[in-house]
Amino acid sequence: MLSSILIIYTGGTIGMKTDPATGVLVPFDFRGIYDEFPAIRSLQVRIDVQSLTPVIDSSNVTPALWLHLAELIRDNYARYDGFVVLHGTDTMSYTASALSFLLENLAKPVVFTGSQIPIGVLRTDGRENLITAIEIAAAHDAEGPLVPEVSLYFQNRLFRANRTVKQSAEEFAAFRSYNYPALAEVGVNITFHRDYIHRPAHADAELRVAAALDDRVLVIRLFPGLREQVLRAMLSIEGLRAVVLETYGAGNAPTAPEFIRAVREAVARGLLVMNVTQCSGGRVAMELYETGRQLQEAGVICGHDITTEAAVAKLMYVLGQNLPAERTQRLLRHALRGEFTDAGIA
Repeated sequence: MLSSILIIYTGGTIGMKTDPATGVLVPFDFRGIYDEFPAIRSLQVRIDVQSLTPVIDSSNVTPALWLHLAELIRDNYARYDGFVVLHGTDTMSYTASALSFLLENLAKPVVFTGSQIPIGVLRTDGRENLITAIEIAAAHDAEGPLVPEVSLYFQNRLFRANRTVKQSAEEFAAFRSYNYPALAEVGVNITFHRDYIHRPAHADAELRVAAALDDRVLVIRLFPGLREQVLRAMLSIEGLRAVVLETYGAGNAPTAPEFIRAVREAVARGLLVMNVTQCSGGRVAMELYETGRQLQEAGVICGHDITTEAAVAKLMYVLGQNLPAERTQRLLRHALRGEFTDAGIA
């Protein structure tokens, strides 16, 4: 029996093609995918396409879209063996991270991909990204799908989605996973690194989709010269529930009394503060230096090696469940979808 794959086109560079009459880039109708790319027939995969109406630039992505995508996958879950989501690159890591949390008990592949050059341009990277993403989404063996988690494929490498960041606006290898190995590498063959791929605890469990996201989240990036009154103003925004605090190095921040006092008072008011490093690679270890230990004592949550994109998505997901404070803290301090390396709880 042929594997069945649903392609969900949200918008982005990959879906643009030159109009021969005007020379202007216009959205490509992916319903004609077999006519445009006859080679796809050799994959022996049945493909259907759904496009958002209207398609959007990824700069305009919102949490409401994340919920819509999750519901779209849920509503089609029984009909397809896997899903490929075509998305603009600028916020792909945010959306893919959010889907990793929203899709509870996921046991089928959801592969995000896109391109740096429109698919209608001769030198496009979109053609290979699309064809390989479909092949990965359809890959299975006697035990089931080979990659039953939310992943991101770009330029010959497949990553866990909630470990990715966009690292280049120009290179074809636009995405990196600095703190977790690739799930697969693509050359003449596709080599799956099975030890790194998440397997569902219960493959037959019913897929559930979280009902809500709470977007009252703020990212604060530390820099030398950040004034106390500015920090306090941000921490005191009405209705704010959580902050991703991007710190230096291994989770370090100023030890000035007024800085620590502002953070401690915010935490005491019930604000959740998660410590995430500004560095591309490495992890937060607040116990290493005095500059991090004071944050730990103030009640700041250790983000370990989580990305900012995944931290934002996780906070929105956990807060959206409206759980008691103790349960919320516990969920934030533990890896739920392999989003960080749990090297001891802090």
